Amino acid sequence: MEKRELVILGAGPAGLTAAIYGKRAGLDVLLLEKGRPGGQIIITNEIENFPGTIRATGQELADSMRAHAEHFKAEFKTGTIKAIAVRDGKKVVVTDDGEIEAEAIIIATGARYRKAGCPGEGKFTGRGVSYCAVCDGAFFENEVVAVIGGGNAAVEEAMYLTQFASLVYIIHRRNAFRAHRSALERAFSNPKIVPILDTVVESIAGGDMVEKLVLKNVKSGVVADLPVAGVFVFVGIEPNAEFAQGVVETLPGGWIVTNQRMETSVEGVFAAGDVRDTFLRQVVTASGDGASAAMAAYAYISQQLHLQSLLLEPIKVFALFTSSIDQDQIKLAAEAEKLKDQVGVPLALIDGYMNARMTEKLGLSELPAMVELNSGRVVRCSVVRDAENIKIFCTL
Repeated sequence: MEKRELVILGAGPAGLTAAIYGKRAGLDVLLLEKGRPGGQIIITNEIENFPGTIRATGQELADSMRAHAEHFKAEFKTGTIKAIAVRDGKKVVVTDDGEIEAEAIIIATGARYRKAGCPGEGKFTGRGVSYCAVCDGAFFENEVVAVIGGGNAAVEEAMYLTQFASLVYIIHRRNAFRAHRSALERAFSNPKIVPILDTVVESIAGGDMVEKLVLKNVKSGVVADLPVAGVFVFVGIEPNAEFAQGVVETLPGGWIVTNQRMETSVEGVFAAGDVRDTFLRQVVTASGDGASAAMAAYAYISQQLHLQSLLLEPIKVFALFTSSIDQDQIKLAAEAEKLKDQVGVPLALIDGYMNARMTEKLGLSELPAMVELNSGRVVRCSVVRDAENIKIFCTL
């Protein structure tokens, strides 16, 4: 099985930034992506809120990020992620091309647009139904099209489509749009954009290609046809995290739960960007997450290697676990440092507060505590109160 230090899943802004920071920290970095690096930003026509970049296409920004990661020699590999697993304490990424063992994993697989869920959507996908205006907008030169949705994505994609279409309807089920005011002002100053509120799409119909939408006004109940040549669906997003379900903690919608260090509920597995439970999903926040996740992974890998050499590799070792936020335990650790030469056995001093997961792994429910290990296996452990207790433990 291939073994790597840091495996990053996804090559969007979060993953690419994590690769840059991981490589600069000296880690062996492998970045897995199922398609073109860049994630969702490659289908974004214009980005004007990324610091230092007044205006750029999503593809331009993605290309720049990839070039930056390649500059630091990050390795890219194409593949589909099937699952992640923890086996005997080892983290494994399962792909369609085999398995990879990793010291740490960063999940940065992003999110995807939801489907409208109406009859005809699946039948006409690729034949008039699209989820990417940048990809397919040019096919609708001088045609009438519709956008389904009421958020920023829907309004921004509608604006992009006016470059090609003769008329763009924006259909929203509520009586007001959720998009930012600035986006709405720009959109509705364009004579090619026509809003249709309080309306849902009952079905998408046509022959070989989309020809019309069947609409229903949710207030009046009136059903009517709307002739269009294309339909662009932007009704929300959902995380690309099916492979992680049941492994890391997630919310009901599938969003991965992390702390401020981007740590998930599984030791050594981190998440960054749009795939996690976060207030804002933008390029800049995804990049920030990626940087945090990479540095947290670096700290984790470094500490794990240190702990492994101290605790798990020696045939026999004694370790004192104390908390670095408890003054009495800090004093006890200082006293234990002076005892190292007296006890006559290897004595490791471990900050149990900073290494809480190792403390949990060894079954230490209370600190300060002494533990005896034999080739990584816990032989015995005991709560200690003073230097005399440490001496007694080490001589038994």
